[in-house]
Amino acid sequence: MEKFGYTISTGRLIDYDKNDKTLYYYLKNNEPSIQLCIGCGGCTATCSSGNFTNFNFRKLHLLISRGELTNIEQEISKCMLCGKCKLVCPRGVNTRNVIFRIKRWIYENQSKILILDTEI
Repeated sequence: MEKFGYTISTGRLIDYDKNDKTLYYYLKNNEPSIQLCIGCGGCTATCSSGNFTNFNFRKLHLLISRGELTNIEQEISKCMLCGKCKLVCPRGVNTRNVIFRIKRWIYENQSKILILDTEI
């Protein structure tokens, strides 16, 4: 490959392949509708807890798909489980069940989450 005199600075490089994506694969296997999410924001617009906090299902989905699991437990605790997001989703993503599955995964992998939180 020819060198053009430019290189990517390692300090600005984000390598998502190194992140832990076990939660995303767990969700794909146990709630396959998560793969239908296109991030349209319908769920976020109707979110009851989003009116009072900065909870955002789209952001949560993006973080999980990238394998960025730090602060996931804190984010998920903001959800009120009202289910409005599920009612308005144009793709039929069962967002409420996604939240339940994430909580279950956190419960089952509690020690892993504690390790992730202490790394920062």
